[in-house]
This record gives sequence, structure tokens and C-alpha cells, in this order.
Amino acid sequence: MPRIAIIGCGDVATVHFEAVSAIEGTELVAVCDTDPGRLVAASEARGVPGYSDLVRMLEEARPDVVHVCTPHNQHADPAIAALERGINVISEKPLASTMADGERLAAAATSSSARIGICFQNRYNQAVQAMAQRLAAGEFGAVLGGSGTVLWSRTAEYYENRPWRGSWAGGGGGLMMNQAIHTLDLLQWMMGEVTAVKGHAATHALGGTIDVEDTAELVLTHANGARSVFYATLANSVNAPVTVDIVAEKATLHLRGDLTIAHADGSVEVVEERRAASGGRDYWGVSHQLYIADFYAQLGQEGPFWINPDEALKTLRIIKEVYAQSYPARLADVS
Repeated sequence: MPRIAIIGCGDVATVHFEAVSAIEGTELVAVCDTDPGRLVAASEARGVPGYSDLVRMLEEARPDVVHVCTPHNQHADPAIAALERGINVISEKPLASTMADGERLAAAATSSSARIGICFQNRYNQAVQAMAQRLAAGEFGAVLGGSGTVLWSRTAEYYENRPWRGSWAGGGGGLMMNQAIHTLDLLQWMMGEVTAVKGHAATHALGGTIDVEDTAELVLTHANGARSVFYATLANSVNAPVTVDIVAEKATLHLRGDLTIAHADGSVEVVEERRAASGGRDYWGVSHQLYIADFYAQLGQEGPFWINPDEALKTLRIIKEVYAQSYPARLADVS
């Protein structure tokens, strides 16, 4: 029976608690947080010991798996501490707030006997899985190009409630690190290896509140010669549906929750997305539980989990390259 501890008891921990409680044969044994109020609330609600000291928790509670649900700049160190002790890790995105920490975590994963998965849970969406599998099988011929959009809205209050989100030190960036990273990950995963990045990030709507970007545009060149474009902003009036479009020789694929495939012969098919209730936010998607259940189902298998630090570095590297191009005067803050 895997023994589980959750590190960080803030907003996103909600879906991790839900996922763990749905997996038979697991036992939540501890929670950990440096905020006294959140720690007490989580400990009492779950009926498990609460720790403010990570190392003490690892040594006393002896978990087999830890879930890292902390702010971005606190992803790498807890994950590395667990991996060094042979403890498996599920970590929220991004991999880390800096490339240096991301590479350090990837090295720790390679050296550890334990497994680590990074939460790009949207790869488990039903429509996304169908899209990725059929593209990989070559069903639609060569991929010619693609695009993605995230047109969302965030208020000053959103950042005031969690100040780390709007800072380079806490978040490692803004829109791209926190909101758009999932869609950018899907685009680069399905389009293939990115060999060149051109982009720009800026703050258009929230400049009085945050010092990171709220808008970004990218042009990506892929190893097969195809090009994709990506646009994301938090200056929209609503949270519009995320889009990923891929143009291939024999069809155009439109992902907007459901997947619509417009074939070159004029026929159209639709792959519907799952609908799932959760105490988490709608824009986190429907697949956290599938992702986490799959990670537990694969415990004990040889080799790394498929969404591992090396895989997560691909999207982090794209984002940091855009930051380097957009903020050259403060390179030390954005890398």
C-alpha cells in the first residue's frame, strides 16, 4: 500500500487530495506546508499529521510517494530531497522556476531509483489523446503547421491573493509559466521537437500589479520543418476555450475541448472530451485524476515515467528562450 504525503496545501492540492482518495490501496500519511493556517486546516481535514519541516516529514512519515504542490520556486528542492531518499514524486508544473533548477532536478531524477512525473495532465484528456495518437500514427499524412491560443482573464485580486504568482522570484515568469504552459506543452508535444524559437512577452493589462508578462506571442520551428504559432494573453474579458489547431496533408484538426477533424474529402468527425466534476478550477482541465492514477498504476516499473523532467524541460526551455529575447536587461531574473 503506497504511503502518500502532500507538500503544499494551497489551491491545486485540492485535486491531488481528490485523486489520492479515489485510488484504492493508497494511504495518505502526512501533509506539509510552511503556512500555519493552511497546514492546520489540511491536517485536521485529512486526519493526518502536519509538518512544517520537509526533511522531518520525509524521515518520520516515511512516504512512498510525495506530491509537490508548492509555488513554482519551491518545486525543485522538495522533489530532489525526495528523489535522493528513493521516494517517488508527482510534481505540479512547471518543472522548476529556472532552467538551472530544472536541469538540477532532471539530473537528480536520472540518479534516483525512484520515479517522478510532472503534471501536464492535459495530455491525458480524451480528445488530446486521440489527436496525438492519430497524428503519431501518420493517419493524416505529414504535419504542415499548427497554432495554439490561450485567451484568458486574470484580475489584480488573483495576484494579490498569492503574490508569488506575479513575480519573477516566486513564479519564474507569468502567463507562460502559470497559465499558458499546458497549451504550449500540447502544441510542442504533438508538432514535434522545437529547433528554433522566436517570441515576445510583455505586460499589457496588469502592469500596476505584476512585474511578469500577461501576454506573449511565439513562432516555433519544428524538426520536420513545420512551423507553429502561439498567442496567449490574460487581458481577455473572459476565459475563452483554449485552442490547438494542426494542419496536416489529409485533415485539419481543431481542438477546443472536443476535437473536430475536418478531412480533406469533406467529411467531419468529432471526438468528445470527458466531463468530470472536481473541487478544483475548471481551467485546470478534467484529467488530473487520470494522470495521477496512471502514475500509481506504473509504480515499480522499470524506466522513467513518460512525462518526466527531461520531457518537461522541453516546454520550460521554450518559455525561457522567449524571456531571454524579451527581457535581455534582466537575464538573471528570467533564466
